[in-house]
Amino acid sequence: MGRFGKRYGHRKGGSLPPKKGDSPEKTFFPEPTDRPAEDIETVISYYRLPREFPEEVLTEAAELKNCRVQKGDRLDLRKTYIFTCDPVTARDYDDALSIRKVGKKLILGVHIADVSHYVRPHSAIDREAAKRSTSIYFPGKVIPMLPKELSNGLCSLVPGEDRLAFSVFMTFDAEGKMVARSFAKSIIRSRDRLTYEQVMSIISGGAPEGVSKTALRTIRQISDLAQKLRKIRFEDGALDLDIPEAEVMLDPYGEMQGLNLRTSDESHQMIEECMVAANEAVAKELWTKGVRILARLHEPADPEKIQFLREELRGMGVKVGAIENPNVFRVFLQSIKSHPLYSHIAVSILRSMKKAVYSPDTIGHAGLAKRYYAHFTSPIRRYPDLTLHRQLADFLIKPLKARRTPAQLAAWAEHANEMEERATEAERALVEIKKYRLLEAGMVSRAGNEYSAVVTSCTPFGCFVEIPEIAVSGLIHISHLANDFVRYNESDHTLSASHGRSWKVGDPIRVKVETIDYRQRRVDFLPISEVTDKFHRKGRKYGTR
Repeated sequence: MGRFGKRYGHRKGGSLPPKKGDSPEKTFFPEPTDRPAEDIETVISYYRLPREFPEEVLTEAAELKNCRVQKGDRLDLRKTYIFTCDPVTARDYDDALSIRKVGKKLILGVHIADVSHYVRPHSAIDREAAKRSTSIYFPGKVIPMLPKELSNGLCSLVPGEDRLAFSVFMTFDAEGKMVARSFAKSIIRSRDRLTYEQVMSIISGGAPEGVSKTALRTIRQISDLAQKLRKIRFEDGALDLDIPEAEVMLDPYGEMQGLNLRTSDESHQMIEECMVAANEAVAKELWTKGVRILARLHEPADPEKIQFLREELRGMGVKVGAIENPNVFRVFLQSIKSHPLYSHIAVSILRSMKKAVYSPDTIGHAGLAKRYYAHFTSPIRRYPDLTLHRQLADFLIKPLKARRTPAQLAAWAEHANEMEERATEAERALVEIKKYRLLEAGMVSRAGNEYSAVVTSCTPFGCFVEIPEIAVSGLIHISHLANDFVRYNESDHTLSASHGRSWKVGDPIRVKVETIDYRQRRVDFLPISEVTDKFHRKGRKYGTR
């Protein structure tokens, strides 16, 4: 057992994280090389991300690779129709679904890969997983939390193969209310590996080639249930924001070719609602029985942030009522769906919200409108999920066995939050580098350096704008906005010049790139045709009053 294991190996339920001091120093981001394919290595080095797994981890993984999948005393679900739904490019499948009708009720089964069966507490794999805490996803590359022998092999719910799972069964009445829940270690055999596109086709009434009638019926039943669950969540005050997810498209040389905007259609909503329901069921079962866990906490926004949001939206011409009230907020979110500035309004709302974190002390997820919530459904890529699997397994044997010390939970939460933030920053950094390279290429061409942008915020020193086409943000300094003094209006967060020109959130504006600073990860823009050459030659002073 290595130093890490010796220090933390005698704690109940899993390895604790290493000491602090392994985070990147607050230094300028390094200049990338002239080879785009090396950008990932630049990010990995700067954020001190893990590379290869230690030898002892690879040795354990190689030994596990030859394990036989045995039923033991598990619930046998191999004759139940169970399927997975993932992106076309997915390599690991850690969740699967089933459904059964009993009278007027539906029993939804969410089956999660039983990673805890293979990754034993304090093993080399467990210590490394605790240290990494999360998988990190870059365009074209993943830094996994677990070795591929597990993530892409034994723990992946591939079709036609026996796999061990941890199953959550939730009974819903005709209105979509959860009236019962149960849990079991199981053995399953997925029948179909479906993509979101196939599932969306089925939900829309299609019948993709090779998909059985059982599959068609099952998917439509689950989708109908999911829409009921979704409706209930939004009625309870969940954030109903439809913001497309941007996927960066790269060529074989690592150059960005564009963005693929993925909207949340009913196939994605089906999977999301099932996972949210399972996460809620596990969290409620343990927390209400006196077992403290790593809750996924999302607190309501501070009153000051709400007031700032109200003023910012007023600057966009959006009327806002008493949105502190969840019901008023729900109606408001519905009312802005057709607004031409919806995407910018949605981003402003998200900025006003608190960030979701792991907490050992408080539970509740405001964004999902859930009183009880934790992460259970992704143990292949998140260590908090793995710890919850172990606690639930212990609870099913003997409730008192599931308890963890406050110090242990606090250490897990602190490390998980730190690593999640680092992963998010690293993922964002690489995407920004790719976008900056694209902008740099445009600067070579006069015509290619002009973009349609939108003002996203105004400050005393200028306005921030975004190019929606490639989701790049940057600053237009106040000195470049007009030929006279520009005033910042704190009451509505707008900028105005004495000659009548004004700028507010949501305004369209044509811009070109002035400078790109990789080290500070910043882009500065110039408004096109707003500042004359004559004005610059005079060298006047400009700023806020």
